[in-house]
Amino acid sequence: MYSEPLLVSQLLLTVSKTKLFLHHQERIPPSGPMLVVSNHRSFMDAPLLMSAIGRPIRFACHHYMGQVPVMRDLVDKLGCFPLEETGKPQKKFFQQAIRLFETQQVVGLFPEGAQPMVEFTKPEKMGEFHKGFAQLALRVPVERLSVLPVAIASVEESVSSSVPLKLLSWFDPSEPLFNNSGWHPLVVYQRVNVLIGRPYWITSAVREEFKGKQMKAIVTELIDYCQTEISELLRQGCN
Repeated sequence: MYSEPLLVSQLLLTVSKTKLFLHHQERIPPSGPMLVVSNHRSFMDAPLLMSAIGRPIRFACHHYMGQVPVMRDLVDKLGCFPLEETGKPQKKFFQQAIRLFETQQVVGLFPEGAQPMVEFTKPEKMGEFHKGFAQLALRVPVERLSVLPVAIASVEESVSSSVPLKLLSWFDPSEPLFNNSGWHPLVVYQRVNVLIGRPYWITSAVREEFKGKQMKAIVTELIDYCQTEISELLRQGCN
């Protein structure tokens, strides 16, 4: 039986007339705790990934999404949870994510942060990843955790302006991007490739290494792995 987030996700894709083409589906772990990481340009990314993976995904989203009317309701329906204000420690998010992993659930993160959502970028472009997702994955006290890199490669889309960035600063004054002039872009996919990468498995042995002298090296390795995997898939999917 489908959960509400999955039903809402599929409804959004149907209403938007989005055609989703899924590639390398066999790489998706069939069960167990999983961290999904992906590039991010549209409000449609969370429902798109849920529909592709076929499991409810508890996405962390930017603080402002939990403050703006209508957007706040959508975030709630999709089961997403907003992060703390920009610059504040994300202790609450880490605790909530770990609880979800311990109950064999799926958490989703967009490691590029808010910038590609707020400032329009081309489908084949991807920003640098923040390290928070890697630090979270390496601290989760479960036997085996899969980190699944996924590329969202838009083939056909419409782009319009939704709200002035200055207006969003009323809801979230902590975000410096909202001090810029211009409008928040609204990207709606018509045709989109979702390409599943090869999972990176974090075991108890990897976690023990993380606690030791190799901490920085392992974080860097995980970030580089996901960035490289998604970047290559993105290149394939946009061509």
